[in-house]
Amino acid sequence: MKIKKGDMVVVISGDEAATAPRRVSEVLDAGAKVVVEGVNVVQRHVKRGHPKSPSGGRLRFEKPIFASNVMFYCEACKRPVRVGFRFTADGAKERFCKKCNAAAGKVSPARG
Repeated sequence: MKIKKGDMVVVISGDEAATAPRRVSEVLDAGAKVVVEGVNVVQRHVKRGHPKSPSGGRLRFEKPIFASNVMFYCEACKRPVRVGFRFTADGAKERFCKKCNAAAGKVSPARG
């Protein structure tokens, strides 16, 4: 799973394809789908008395998109990049940017 909750990503295909980085709010189906803030926003019309909206109206929420349609956004490079995995000197596994080799966060703790 290369994309995690809280990562900044860029949508590279689909109707919302843009260069602006956006935050991942949820990862579903073991990393196959992601929910990205402000992308694939849909409206659901509900009647009065609905548990989420007692007064009725329209509910707006984001639906998931396939993880293959987004790329990780590297803060160091300021561009969408591929992500790789490597082991640090202390044995911890981390993600890294394949363009600039900047660390993108730990995946597992150090072996002790």
